Amino acid sequence: QVQLVESGGGLVQTGGSLRLSCAASGSAFINAMGWYRQATGKQRELVADVSRSGTVYADFVKGRFTISRSNAENTVYLQMNSLKPEDTAVYYCNARGSGSTWTSWGQGTQVTVSS
Repeated sequence: QVQLVESGGGLVQTGGSLRLSCAASGSAFINAMGWYRQATGKQRELVADVSRSGTVYADFVKGRFTISRSNAENTVYLQMNSLKPEDTAVYYCNARGSGSTWTSWGQGTQVTVSS
């Protein structure tokens, strides 16, 4: 497994932008990395994921969020534009090994969008 450290969350007004970063450390090979979010009182849900198979986005962020990964830096980014109040949540970074033999989670970073 790896250790994940997220950064970049904060408070932003509706229509604003934020960029989240997640840096992985450790020797394990990372097959996929992604971002999930959990709003108060709701289940954790997929936001975006990038792997050798491609990139996946949740319907509610298509056209607004962009996920990217730097393999050299073992870092994944989430550029969030046109933010809405319903995007308010704790955002978690996720990393997985090949065949999902292991999964690691970051500690989460709060994103708050004010109306």
